[in-house]
Amino acid sequence: LLQERLKTEMERIDPDTSEPIVAGTDLTVPEIKYEYLDHTADVQLHAWGDDLKETFENVAVAMFGYMTEIDTVEMKDTFSIEAEGDDMEGLLFHFLDEWLFAFSAEPFFIPRKVIITEFDKENFKIKSTGFGEEFDIQKHPQGTEVKAITYSAMQVYDDPEKQQHEVYVIIDI
Repeated sequence: LLQERLKTEMERIDPDTSEPIVAGTDLTVPEIKYEYLDHTADVQLHAWGDDLKETFENVAVAMFGYMTEIDTVEMKDTFSIEAEGDDMEGLLFHFLDEWLFAFSAEPFFIPRKVIITEFDKENFKIKSTGFGEEFDIQKHPQGTEVKAITYSAMQVYDDPEKQQHEVYVIIDI
């Protein structure tokens, strides 16, 4: 089912092109707004942002940062995913699971930056594009393998009045 739902698009970038990615795309690497928390036999990702969209983007990068030294990833290619869920936790689960699938199977894509292009918080649908490249063991130090995303102790906080936009996700390693 995951493969049926997975709608992906990868664009190879011509190194001779003056505009390798869509003109105007901000490829500034955002400040780190995530941390890794100890958890028995697993790792808990904690990410935050100025809004829930940025928080989701940050937790995706956090997951990949656990898998390799993220600063070794060049933004040469793009890869897009779509996900949906029955609620916000389900959406977060499927969003991360789609990104994990993009890394674990062809094209073995690892993004340095993730931008959410559509975020429907009422119908729990998301579209996003990653900017990165194919994972290369010669270039990217191998970190810890992420086997799966879990619902265990998953938390999503989205309170604009308190300016609290955080997620906690346990990944199975």
